[in-house]
Amino acid sequence: MTVQFRNTGGSPASSGTATFATHIIGALGVDWATIESAQPLPGPIAAGAAKTKTYTVCVDSWRVPLGMHIDTRSVTASWK
Repeated sequence: MTVQFRNTGGSPASSGTATFATHIIGALGVDWATIESAQPLPGPIAAGAAKTKTYTVCVDSWRVPLGMHIDTRSVTASWK
């Protein structure tokens, strides 16, 4: 998954965490569970600048039975 992070603040963002919400979807479209995972954000990002980073989002295979699939639906960022 490729995500662009934009610093709209007035000072550089030096570090932080991206949290991914990956949903486990059943064969009939039922959302069975949401698994969160976290990765470090690309940094530093100067004020007004943006950086793009590609992440691999994984879920343990035992959480996704045959006929189900995963869908990462949201990403939140927390800067320090």
